[in-house]
Amino acid sequence: MRTPSASPPADRAERPRVRIGALVPLSRPGWAEAGRHLLAGLELGVREADDSGGIAGRPLELVVRDTAADPRRAAAAVDELARLGVAALAGEYHSVVARAAAARADALGLPFLCSSAVLDALTERPTPWVARLAPAQSHGWRTYADFLLGAGHRRIAVAAEPSVYWASGARILRDHLAPRGGTVIDLDARTLDPAAVCDAVVDGRATALLLLVGHPEPAVSLVRAVRRDRRLAEVMIGAPAGQPEFAEWAASLGRDGAAVPFLRYLPERLGPLGARVATALRERLGEEPSFVAFEGYDTVAVLAEVLRTRGTDRSGTAGAWPRVAVEGTRGPIRFSRAPGVSVWQWAWAPTQVVDRDPAEPGRFRVLHTG
Repeated sequence: MRTPSASPPADRAERPRVRIGALVPLSRPGWAEAGRHLLAGLELGVREADDSGGIAGRPLELVVRDTAADPRRAAAAVDELARLGVAALAGEYHSVVARAAAARADALGLPFLCSSAVLDALTERPTPWVARLAPAQSHGWRTYADFLLGAGHRRIAVAAEPSVYWASGARILRDHLAPRGGTVIDLDARTLDPAAVCDAVVDGRATALLLLVGHPEPAVSLVRAVRRDRRLAEVMIGAPAGQPEFAEWAASLGRDGAAVPFLRYLPERLGPLGARVATALRERLGEEPSFVAFEGYDTVAVLAEVLRTRGTDRSGTAGAWPRVAVEGTRGPIRFSRAPGVSVWQWAWAPTQVVDRDPAEPGRFRVLHTG
């Protein structure tokens, strides 16, 4: 499937296209709403790159593959896209899926600019082939832990499903909170139903419950159970991974979904480029763009600049990561080697803790910046 872009001039349309492979979750069990926002940003970036002359006069083409949150499907897509001759890979939202794609891209020598996934160890060993825009999980989740401490939370219950991503997040929270007087109470969301989770929060005297679980279920059922339990009227519900960012959360939960703090990778105010892109994304999506849509746009902006300046040779693209200097929608983008991170990393995108305003769930409140 190829994403349509603006029609290039006739002479440019006849030239060989520069292809970018895009990995996006567009169907269940993937988070399809996040995938839709990511793809909208990628598409807009391609359209604007073509409007600006393409890649040395050649039109840019996005070759999209649906990963459906399946690591094996993503790895197979990387193999296929490599055979199709793409100059680079872009995208992916789910961390475990991105890890599989990054490993395969590293093995094949195919440049991959990861848009949204956050696992620190995206590859098992340092690689020259992979770079990432999203902050590493350790950075974002430590920021979230600082928010919890600042809000007075010292006993935090964590309802988690089995996953490398969730386990990594829980470990980061525990390691950051413990030296500062915080305690993490682990609850297995796979074996405890919502009523049992509520009982465990009460028994553990927790003042906050973090949901490290999938959406819509069991997240929706857990939120509703806590909101209806009078014993937990003062307990804060949190969702560090960002589920409340999307309209599907608000549609499922209404006011129950407000006042659930989450991580968002946007500045407090967008600059001129970000504001212009926000308007275009809003028109494309028919709703407010999430930070994931901006990540998609910035991904193509970086790749287009690298391909223009370094050519379409794959080794040249990978060699350009440390020399990237691109103005993104959320600030200047440069890559470096961050401690504990195995890929070239933008350190760091603006990081906020945000929630939906209970008085107006369509409006976001910035609670903490990191």
